[in-house]
Amino acid sequence: MNTPTTDSLTALQALLGGLRTIELGQPLENGMPCSPSHPGFRMALLRRHGDRVNAQGGSGANELIVTGGHVGTHLDALCHAAIDGRMFGGVDAHAASVGGAFTVHGVDTVRPFLCRGVLADIPKLLGVPRLEPGFGITADHLRAAFGDTVPGADEVALIRTGWPQLYHDPTAYVGHETGVPGITAEAAEYLADTGVRAVCSDTIATDQILPGVGHAALPAHGVLLVERGVHIMEVLTFEELAAAGVREVLYVAVPLRITGATGSPIRPLALIPREAADVR
Repeated sequence: MNTPTTDSLTALQALLGGLRTIELGQPLENGMPCSPSHPGFRMALLRRHGDRVNAQGGSGANELIVTGGHVGTHLDALCHAAIDGRMFGGVDAHAASVGGAFTVHGVDTVRPFLCRGVLADIPKLLGVPRLEPGFGITADHLRAAFGDTVPGADEVALIRTGWPQLYHDPTAYVGHETGVPGITAEAAEYLADTGVRAVCSDTIATDQILPGVGHAALPAHGVLLVERGVHIMEVLTFEELAAAGVREVLYVAVPLRITGATGSPIRPLALIPREAADVR
């Protein structure tokens, strides 16, 4: 006779078997787009097969990886931003960072994400393949894109701009000279008011980036991270999800437990029913 635990696991396996997994993250590789404010990603093999072989003919290979916490698909911890020297909750940013790691709001304090995610497909809303450089996504855009399916407390908002179509060109994707589409401060306030735990975007900064301004001003970061305590996840891709015509997903993402860090790489996944139809 099966125990309740065995029955539960069997039911969970059956449920997962009926789901399709969609990758929402970008690959970590040398030469990928990176914000000018952060160190880039580097990986190199330190030992190759054949460099050292044991008596049984076995060998091992390994690598050295160097990266910042905000490179590639990643999560921003609340200690990533401050205004007038204060982080979320009024915490003194300098005092919390003495010793080389944050004692408050570090990425190691962030719980894994296993929740509903709701897609706001702004290009679909506007009838374009991707948003124009420097386009500002307003609260009205988000309301229209969400419709009756609005993310709520402890859920995540997925904001599609179509910008991953330029990911192969790091200069275009970072968009310092041209600008990058993103949310305005007003849109960030609206998202925070829904109660979401995180805002996930497919650009390198989430904020609207104006041509020639770059990352010098990120008001949505201030609203979300500092004023409202909402995490930000960046450099995702929603192209496959949009092509599937699905707006609601089971969202999974786990940051690394790096003590006192301001951010962490993540590998976000969207789980959707296998029979989900393309309803675009």
